[in-house]
Amino acid sequence: MRLLHTMLRVGDLDRSIAFYTDVLGMQLLRRKDYPEGRFTLAFVGYQPESEGAVIELTHNWDTASYDLGNGYGHIALGVPDAYAACDTIRAAGGKVVREAGPMKHGSTVIAFVEDPDGYKIELIQRD
Repeated sequence: MRLLHTMLRVGDLDRSIAFYTDVLGMQLLRRKDYPEGRFTLAFVGYQPESEGAVIELTHNWDTASYDLGNGYGHIALGVPDAYAACDTIRAAGGKVVREAGPMKHGSTVIAFVEDPDGYKIELIQRD
């Protein structure tokens, strides 16, 4: 078995695709409309689906926003320099909600950004 994808429901698909591709540097891997079900699926990631896990962005055409609830945590991305990644993301219009720095009770450098729908993405500095 292997992890295939994580699904997020989004209110504005084009805005979300722009965030994940333009701000976080992922690629739009595929997108398909399902008119009879009134939804669209878009898959984004850093590599082809055959090589690693990706994110499925699900847009239900009649739903503009979602209550994220209190069970969702975050998606984590490995980055070579969390400080530089925050600067790049901010310059691209992304929202940094926790600046880069050592994690509480540890030494790993982390940061958090937020996508347009309020989902948190953790940046973990990897050597």
